[in-house]
Amino acid sequence: MTSTVPPAPENDRIPDRIPDRTPDASGRVGLAPGSVPDDPRFVNDDLLPVPLEQRRWTTYNFAALWVGMAHNIPSWLLASGLVALGMDWKQAVFTIALANVIVLAPMLLTGHAGPKYGIPFPVLARASFGLRGANLPALIRAAVACAWFGIQTWIGGVGIFTLLGKIFGGWADASRIGGQPWTLWLCFALFWALELAIIYRGMDTLRRFENWAAPFVIVGAVVLLVWIAVKAGGFGPLLDQPSELGWGKEFWPVFFPSLMGMIAFWSTLSLNIPDFTRFGAGQRAQLWGQSLGLPTTMTFFALLSVFVTSGSQAVYGAPIWDPVQLVAKTDNVFGLLFGLITVLIATISVNIAANVVSPAYDLANLAPKFISFRTGALITGIIGVLIMPWKLTETPELYIFTWLGLVGGMLGTVAGILIADYWIIRRTVLDLADLYRPGGRYWYTHGWNWRAVAAFAVGGVLAVGGSHSAPGKGPFPAEGLIPFLKPLADYGWAVGLASSLVLYTLLGLGLRPERESGPAVR
Repeated sequence: MTSTVPPAPENDRIPDRIPDRTPDASGRVGLAPGSVPDDPRFVNDDLLPVPLEQRRWTTYNFAALWVGMAHNIPSWLLASGLVALGMDWKQAVFTIALANVIVLAPMLLTGHAGPKYGIPFPVLARASFGLRGANLPALIRAAVACAWFGIQTWIGGVGIFTLLGKIFGGWADASRIGGQPWTLWLCFALFWALELAIIYRGMDTLRRFENWAAPFVIVGAVVLLVWIAVKAGGFGPLLDQPSELGWGKEFWPVFFPSLMGMIAFWSTLSLNIPDFTRFGAGQRAQLWGQSLGLPTTMTFFALLSVFVTSGSQAVYGAPIWDPVQLVAKTDNVFGLLFGLITVLIATISVNIAANVVSPAYDLANLAPKFISFRTGALITGIIGVLIMPWKLTETPELYIFTWLGLVGGMLGTVAGILIADYWIIRRTVLDLADLYRPGGRYWYTHGWNWRAVAAFAVGGVLAVGGSHSAPGKGPFPAEGLIPFLKPLADYGWAVGLASSLVLYTLLGLGLRPERESGPAVR
């Protein structure tokens, strides 16, 4: 690459600007030929804008991406967690549907920068947090993704272990290592390796995988529904089971934190969706692809899980929410193999897209000279093995209220800052070259924007400061970490997003929008 960026200044001197390419007919912007920044502290090939000619994902690609990500075992189990808390199936499906309509809004807002500028999430975060400060939200997002990667990989490994054990028999009786059969560890390791092998080949391989994985998983879920319906002769008593909460005063204290938990399920992607939309052929592709793919798919999948589970209650006398355990009930080898392949594809499609792509870019942003996209993916896989996040799914209380609530509050705070900076302060206009250039308008004070850090700190405290757990059921004190903030804890994602958005907007009113060239406001 041609060197166009001088050494990073530690003072207020602004080097000559590097021009952006003139926007094309669809408003997409790229770097002008011969003007590629090459400071290794802030640039590598994976972080640079996707060239205009390589931004070719269509509406179908984005819709297929969401279908592939939404159709997974944890998504299937969301309704069961809500039913376990006392909702009936209609309340559970309504909560899930509403949550995904709500989370779609920040998804589309942050996703806008992807097709327009071709940049991933950590580079977009530089506009608000600064070139160095962007590592703060990026590493938070990466940590969450690593935990989710561990959860999903373990769930996939257990699913493979269960179904192969049914086919071959005796797997559960194998000698134990660390309290688990060695055959389970083998399934976990093989599944882990398969995931990383796919993502190692790059984003275009992921696009092709999602294109055919999405319809395959839908077919698998429908086959499961037809099988249990025929076996049950109907859908069983679960559909007639009344709500334990009703629609009165007992319902709402459960509904709102549950809604925030369902929002938090995909709040991670509301931050790093530019990692995918940067490959979009235009705004229409990402807008319609996401709108058609996310809320409809999650609602459809929630309905499928309820109907299938209700049928299982009629057949086996008790509801079986876990689709792997349900498939394992059959003695048909073909059915078991089909179920095994479906579980494999469904879990891989969500895990590599939702939980490997983001930390791969986030870690590359931390040290571009040493960490590429592929190296970041490998680091994610290693961290996912070293931690044991499957403990989070043991109870609905811990999973929905503690884990998802805490994650949602923190990530909602970051989303509020990104949206305020990109849409309100800058009106979607960025100086593309300066996102990679020390000393430019996004350098702020030694690479950090104190406004974003302050908004993040205040919003984060308001969002999660009141986190509490029932006695003996979680890591937080019953009265809340900060007792007077306890009433806000059930609304963590909304509180974090709204408070950080308002505060950053107020603090950022003095920032100069990118309508003219010139030095950034310090």
